[in-house]
Amino acid sequence: MFENTKLPEGMSAETLEHLMDPKNYGKLDNPSCIGVAVDEKTGEYVIFYTLLDGETITDARYATNGCQDTVVIGSMFSEMIIHNDINYAKDAIKKMNQKLGVMTMQQQVCADIVFSSFIASLKNYENITSGKIEEMHLFKMKESCEIGEKND
Repeated sequence: MFENTKLPEGMSAETLEHLMDPKNYGKLDNPSCIGVAVDEKTGEYVIFYTLLDGETITDARYATNGCQDTVVIGSMFSEMIIHNDINYAKDAIKKMNQKLGVMTMQQQVCADIVFSSFIASLKNYENITSGKIEEMHLFKMKESCEIGEKND
């Protein structure tokens, strides 16, 4: 789609595609499990909806009030894990970090909040299948994506 587009330095065509047309954004009706990761300092959150058929992820969606980096990573990651099993999806976190390459501290936190919300959704599924009544599982982020004040 963006073959003839001059890309900003360091941006891949795949990243631009997900930036311009995010995939799997929004609420999923009747998910098997829901995970939320929140940065309490900034109020940024990601909600990850996962639909499972046994160990296979048949659909995944996410919602966020986060920045474009969070949206792009959510889009890329959800595309990577749909139609794969849970073990593949857990390994996909490492693969995504490799694919994203060198990131700023803020971008790494954006990636981590997406991955943490997915892991929280799996914890929600584990809790539900063990008989615990839980609407969603929440993780509070240790690191914040807030950028400190610059002294000019």
